[in-house]
Formats: sequence, structure tokens, C-alpha cells
Amino acid sequence: MRTGAFVYPWDIDGDPEAPGLLAGLGLAQVTLAAAYHSTRALTPRHPAHRVVTAEHAAVLYPPDPDRWAGRRLRPYPAGEWAPGDAFGRAADALAGTGLEVHSWVVLAHNSRLGAEHPDTSVVNAYGDRYPWAPCVGRPEVRELLVGLAAEAAVRPGAAGTELESCGWYGLAHLHAHDKTGGVALGEREQLLMSLCFCPSCREGYGAGGADPEELAAAVRAALAPVWAGTGPAGGLGALEAPALAWRAGTARTFQEAAVAAVRAAAPPGFRVLLHADPDPYRCGADTGTDPAHVLGLADGVVARPPRVADFAAHAGPDTVLAANLSVVTGMGGAPGRLAEDADTARAAGATELRLYHAGLASEGDLSAVRTALRKLGQEVG
Repeated sequence: MRTGAFVYPWDIDGDPEAPGLLAGLGLAQVTLAAAYHSTRALTPRHPAHRVVTAEHAAVLYPPDPDRWAGRRLRPYPAGEWAPGDAFGRAADALAGTGLEVHSWVVLAHNSRLGAEHPDTSVVNAYGDRYPWAPCVGRPEVRELLVGLAAEAAVRPGAAGTELESCGWYGLAHLHAHDKTGGVALGEREQLLMSLCFCPSCREGYGAGGADPEELAAAVRAALAPVWAGTGPAGGLGALEAPALAWRAGTARTFQEAAVAAVRAAAPPGFRVLLHADPDPYRCGADTGTDPAHVLGLADGVVARPPRVADFAAHAGPDTVLAANLSVVTGMGGAPGRLAEDADTARAAGATELRLYHAGLASEGDLSAVRTALRKLGQEVG
């Protein structure tokens, strides 16, 4: 199976051994971050550092000043953790290895944007703002993210892109020193805590026939048993259908606009994938989609293995279904089971693999990846 691995520019930039190491794993592709959220990342092999702290969401290349001139909302350049055109330098270093470079673009996940422009953030039914979650229902936010999608995706040296968080973001987020696990929240509770009540979303609910004040009160009432410890969240009655219709329709049109912007900026043959989930109401990095719609829009998806089959039912002969497998033992991955997990993913309909994350993995993890990919290659041969 064609296999790609995620990496950051700082895993490669300044390390002359990194391109050869990646090529030697048996990969066909590297998915290289071009726009990414804040993080603290280990770099276990880099000759100049061991930990990189990306202080805020940033583009890892110089943004085009003409594109963003006069706009209140614009991308933030990276600081010293990825100065200048870090993406370009990493892509250039990989160019002679035979590995295809595809850009990795994180969209609706930006805590600095929310801190500096609070009006851009998702607001829950209790009035709490989520500064890490830009509201894709706000026209100005959509304009920013659609422009970012086009600029960050189509970088020199990139043969395709993978768009992450191309939809709603919500409560679930690995925030710094996160302490939201005191009350267990299932998928239903996560959705209710992620419904947005900013002015744009209130207007959207109202246009669909759901009074926003009544809807917010219904959300709080539905969650009351969860906080009291007496049961799961309840329903929203007649308000649920129009509320969810606004959410799904907004995500759908945002995805359409983002993919169209990338296609307009890209050369022929440029491949566009979305990190996606088949539940249209899911928030997060794997954004909620309608499988039939998204596979008619993009060239394919990157999805968690249990979700691949839901997309496979709507796939055409050229659709890319990439199963996202963790290979970092310290982060819950299982590189020793990669060959078996790949076989399971293939049986579910996966056509490719994505390995998270070659830059974070230990030497032992990478050795297991190398062995598994060699085995898979022999089986295909």
C-alpha cells in the first residue's frame, strides 16, 4: 500500500540525515506541515535541538503580503521555531529522495486568533468562548480560512495537500494542561458543548426556524443531568433538527469553498484530501462530513481506521482512502502491529496509509515501521 508519514519542517530543516532516513523507511510520501497549531514537539534525532515549542498557530512559510493586505484577520508567521520559509527548506531537502511532498494544512484550530480577536471564536450555550476554535459560521473567519487553505496548500514542491480541521472545531482539544476530564463526556455531550452561539450562528439558527435563546436554554437543560451525575444528555426536541441542519450546511459550504480555492490555485494533478469523519456533526481535526458529498468534492480522505469503511461505501475507483495509523509508542501507537493493522485497514477499504508521526517516533518505532513496510511491499510484490 502507498504509505505516507507526517512530519514537521523542523524535523528536517537543519538535519542533513533526515531526508535519507525518511526515504529509507519505505515511504512514498511525506505530509509536511505548512500551517499548524501551537504545539510542543520532541525531535529525538535532530543535531541542533530535542524539543521545539511552537508558541502559537502559524504558517511555516512567509505569507504573501499582497494576499492579506488590509485584512483584519490574517495568518501568523512562525517565530524562531520555524523561521522564514521552513516549509520550503524542508521540501527542498526532500526533493532528491524520490519522496513526494504533500502539504499538511490545519485550518479551524488557532488559539492565538481567538486570543487576539475574541469575536472569531466558538461560543457555547453557557456563554464560554473557545479561543482555540474559530467559528466557521462567521464570514470573516471563513474568508481567512479559505484564503489560508489556498496559500498554505499550494506551496512550491508540493504535489498535493491534506486539509485538517476543515470544518467545525469544538470543546475537545488538547489544550495546555487540559483539565476537562472530570466529567466524562460522550459524543452526544461533546456535540452539545460544541454548538456555537456567536452572533453569526444565532442568526443561522434563527433563519432555520430555531430561536437561538430557546435553543441555548434547551442545550443547558439537556446537559443538566450530566453535570448532576444523574444520567446522559437529553434531546433538544423540535429545535434539534434546525440546529444540526445549520451546522451541517455550514461545514459543507466551508469545505466546498476551501477545496475550490485550493483547486483554483493548484496546478493540474494536484491532489486534495480532507482529514474527515463520516459523522456530519463531529468536531475536531477529523471534521464531520457527508461521505458521499466529500468524496465528490475532494480526491479522498484521511480517516481513522474504524471510519474507513463508512467512506469506502461511497468511493470510486480513483478515490484515496488513507487510514491514519499512530506509530509512536509513547503516544499510544503500535508500530509493531503496523503490518497487521495495515491489512485490517485494507480489508475495510483503505487504499493508502498515513503514519503519525515520523518526526516524533523513536529509533525503535522507526525500525518497526521499516520492517513492516518492507513486509507489506513484499506481499504486494
